[in-house]
Formats: sequence, structure tokens, C-alpha cells
Amino acid sequence: MVDADQTFVIVGGGLAGAKAAETLRAEGFTGRVILICDERDHPYERPPLSKGYLLGKAERDSVFVHEPAWYAQHDIELHLGQTVDHIDRAAKTVRFGDDGTLVRYDKLLLATGAEPRRLDIPGTDLAGVHHLRRLAHAERLKGVLAALGRDNGHLVIAGAGWIGLEVAAAARTYGAEVTVIEHGPTPLHSVLGPELGNVFAQLHREHGVRFHFGARLTEIVGQDGMVLAARTDDGEEHPAHDVLAAIGAAPRVGLAEAAGLELVDRASGGGIAVDERLRTSDPDIYAAGDVAAFPNALFDTRLRVEHWANALNGGPAAARAMLGQDVTYDRVPYFFTDQYDLGMEYSGWAPPGSYDQVVIRGDVGKREFIAFWAKEGRVLAGMNVNVWDVTEPIQKLITSGAVVDTDALADPHVPLDSLGA
Repeated sequence: MVDADQTFVIVGGGLAGAKAAETLRAEGFTGRVILICDERDHPYERPPLSKGYLLGKAERDSVFVHEPAWYAQHDIELHLGQTVDHIDRAAKTVRFGDDGTLVRYDKLLLATGAEPRRLDIPGTDLAGVHHLRRLAHAERLKGVLAALGRDNGHLVIAGAGWIGLEVAAAARTYGAEVTVIEHGPTPLHSVLGPELGNVFAQLHREHGVRFHFGARLTEIVGQDGMVLAARTDDGEEHPAHDVLAAIGAAPRVGLAEAAGLELVDRASGGGIAVDERLRTSDPDIYAAGDVAAFPNALFDTRLRVEHWANALNGGPAAARAMLGQDVTYDRVPYFFTDQYDLGMEYSGWAPPGSYDQVVIRGDVGKREFIAFWAKEGRVLAGMNVNVWDVTEPIQKLITSGAVVDTDALADPHVPLDSLGA
């Protein structure tokens, strides 16, 4: 039973935390809602940081989840620039790290997100080494890319994942020279496999990006505090004025770990273990967004999803569960990207080794197609490239678990919503 005397605390001021606070009020909760954010900016969305805002196509204010005044208007106690350094589960309190203030909670939501993985090599203390996770990072990088483009400068990117490729596209749009170092055989290999990773390699090569596959950075060389070059483990040296580390993100589980909550080991994706209601091993503590590893019955595994849609939907789901509503968080993973003139949406989960066939519908050469990853005729994931308004039927194919005729799946003349029925 939830009443007006209860206090719900949300640690983490990203999209998941902000949408959870919004949902609590929308569902009629009249108790205290305390939202604690370790950044000084109001809660914002992260996709524009490597897309529209980085490219200068979107204004800074467009990234925020709500107008600054919204929080006071909805009686959300927003603490910006504050950290939580301790959870006392017995006393049901959280402690602010700056002044030791204790705040009692009835329900607690951990939406602490993830942080960029760091390069553990010499030279990372140089001024021209960057990460992209926060708004301040994007502001700085935006100026760097503009300067590189103006001066014909070189950017080396470690990692050919989504962030690495989106920044590569932005850098080339500004006119910078770009080299991407990737230890895998293709970009996005762990997500798309070799079949589709080459589509992105070719796209970027056509725009002047140089790739160096099968290698890792071993040293960033500098002089007078500035970057001069980047060296790889195969003896190559790449000229560089700036370096972006885009080698993935690690869930911020330190607070949960210290509180004794159950975690998932890194080999299995890491994060805070939650049930289908996004509840942790403590029944009064929930987790959502990048940090939460939730069971997904559809794929018969536990997933931790570091994408916008998971934060957008996971925060509200956790809020409803905190209110005692019957919640099962089982959404199909979804993400999107924009690179040059390529727009893409991906639904599902199909890491290399999980599928036995990739089915293509459309024209890969023109980059207007849908790719389906299937196992024994069942669709595990679908990616639409410059083909729109198909996410719903793709996700229905995934959730149905139906065996489909792969010839029909590949035929653009066969309506997607007629398959798997």
C-alpha cells in the first residue's frame, strides 16, 4: 500500500531516473519523490550527444528530458551535483557523499547508468584524449571536431562500436581526418556479426574514414602535454591530434555492490541483478536503465541493455513496480543510429553464434534493406536500414517465436505482417 507519507528516492538523474519520477506523479503518487543526480545539468537524453547535438544540428536545450521548471512544478526534489556514497539497507537510508546528509526511503530506485571504459595504456593523461558519455564531454568534443576540421587535423578513435562510428561520421562531416582502431574483424562485430558489420565499414570508407582492424592501441604518444600519435600492438603508428576512447561502457554498480545487492558477473554482461519487476535482491530497492540486468524470457537469458529505449521504458516500469503494480519488464531491445545518410533501427538480440542464418530483404548495395537474424526459421532480431515504419511488424515476428518461410521473409513483395501469423 502506497500513501502520501512515503518517500521514494531515485539515485541517478539520466533518462531512466527522470522518466521514473515523471511516472510516479502521473500514476498519482503524492508522497515525496527525491531525484539525486551527480551532474550539475538537469536530466538529459544521451543519443543527441553523438548525433544531432554533436553535429551542431540540435540546440543544447533540446537534450533535456524536461524543462528545468518542471521538477518544482511536480514537487520533485531534484538534487543536482550530488552523489550518494552509501546505502544502509537496514535503516533504509542513503547518504550524500558531499556532506553526509542522510535521506530515508521507503522505496529506492538505482538508475546509476554506466561510465566509459578507460584505456589502460600510457598517454591517456594527455589533453587530447577524450571520452563521450556526458553533456560536458559532448560540448568539449564538438569544439575539438570543429577545430580538427578547420585545421585538417587527425582524430584516432579506439573502438568501432556505435559511439565510435557516430563520432567518426560527425568528425568527417566537420572535415577532420579519421582513423578507427578496432580489435575485431569488422565494425560492430559483437552486435551485427561479420555479415552486416561490413556494410558500416564500406559506408565509412566511402566517406574517407580509415580502419585498422585486428589491432589495439598500446600507447598514445605526446609532447608538451599534447597528442602526436597513437601506436598499436602490431607496430603501427597513426598520426593524431586527438584520440577518442570508445571501447564500451561499464555499469556503475559500486553503490549496489557496497550495499550487498546481487550483481551479475562481467562475463555475463555485468550490472545489478533484477527480477522481471526490476526489483533487486532487496525487495525495497529497484534498478533500471543501463545498470539493470533483467531476465528476458523471450531470449531465455539475462540482458543488460545500454540504449535509449531501455532507459525510456525501464524507468517507468520500475516506478510502477515501486507503486505495487503488476509489472513484467519484457520489452524487445531496440536502438537506432544515424550516420551520414544512413538511418537504422535494430530490434531484438542476436549475438554472433546465436543464429544460423541472416536473411536480407531489399538492396544492401543501395543501403535500403532489412536484415533478419534467424535460428531454425525463428526471427531473433531485425535491422531496418533506410526503410521505415517496420519496427512494429519486426518486433511481432520476434515476440511470436513463429517459424517463418525465409524465402517469403526475403521477398519485399510479401507484407511483413503476413508472416508468422
